[in-house]
Amino acid sequence: MNQDFSKKLLRLRDVIKMTSLSRTTIYDYMSEGKFPKNIHLGPKISVWIEREIQEWINSQILLNRQ
Repeated sequence: MNQDFSKKLLRLRDVIKMTSLSRTTIYDYMSEGKFPKNIHLGPKISVWIEREIQEWINSQILLNRQ
């Protein structure tokens, strides 16, 4: 079975580890349209698409190297 890693889902703790952002900053950036939106899988379960988070990280690297 082939896994499509472009659609891997991440919990908040994983997004925090990947980005080094705090929970508050992630949600602030989301509300400002500066960070990928989460997906609600249930009343207390939110996830992000790993590919979108990695693309955001890459864009931040490019912006800060200019």
